[in-house]
Amino acid sequence: MPLSFSPQKTRLGWIGTGVMGASMCGHLIEAGYSTTVFSRTRAKAEPLLARGAKWADTPRQVAEQADVVFSIVGFPADVREVILGDAGALAGCASGAVLVDMTTSQPSLAVEIAEAAAAKNVVSLDAPVSGGDVGAKNGTLSIMIGGDQKAVESLAPLWEILGSTWVCQGPAGAGQHTKMVNQTLIGGNMVGVCEALLYAHRSGLDLENVMKSVSTGAAGSWSLTNLGPRIIAGNFDPGFFVEHFIKDMGIALEEARRMQLKLPGLELAEQLYQKLAADGHGRKGTHALMLALAEMSDIEWK
Repeated sequence: MPLSFSPQKTRLGWIGTGVMGASMCGHLIEAGYSTTVFSRTRAKAEPLLARGAKWADTPRQVAEQADVVFSIVGFPADVREVILGDAGALAGCASGAVLVDMTTSQPSLAVEIAEAAAAKNVVSLDAPVSGGDVGAKNGTLSIMIGGDQKAVESLAPLWEILGSTWVCQGPAGAGQHTKMVNQTLIGGNMVGVCEALLYAHRSGLDLENVMKSVSTGAAGSWSLTNLGPRIIAGNFDPGFFVEHFIKDMGIALEEARRMQLKLPGLELAEQLYQKLAADGHGRKGTHALMLALAEMSDIEWK
């Protein structure tokens, strides 16, 4: 593994150009890194190709042209395919390469990938992120990392382009466990944000005036500040897909059961989001939970 990373020395690979991945990869290209990209839908990668990225037909071909390969895809099955599959990135990695999976995925899969990578003298890090589309666009994500401490520290120039906070939480899988903590916090908080705005609406208050008071006090949160205005405006475009959040909560609840933990708040949030998806809103943003809760009170949210 190289001791330092720089645009002059380091070739990057990027797998996954969705809502967040496209912005994140764009920051690295803007910083001057030679980057090879792959996405299941090439059209989503076209803006990056227009900015100088090179296209590869498979994740394996990405890795064959890169020293560090990032991936951010949808589900654990996608992670397994793009990293461990026959045409996956690990198959194309040279000795000393680094794999960084930024998908929110299973801690056990992160450990499996790290063990398979180590057998090829490849470093694997699990590095899920929080901050949604806003954080991805602004380069202010919080990055939660599992893996070798020295390897994590050596990638500091890259973490600093992608986020405002990056912390090594421990060995392989620790980044994913930390993301489960994050998603547990968000699940309960989003229920609270939506219920509070419903209360304000039904009581006849001006929602924007209410936001001025509550968003800066003890009740303030990232979700309230960043997603509250979208809820008020009826804008439920995704910063993070409902269907992906359901996946995350499922992983967290699976891990909780394995550790013999009872998380009734998270269970409730997961049930409410399942209802939201069943109503056809799986591709909306997580703040679209308002639609399910409003329906339960016979309120038609704009």
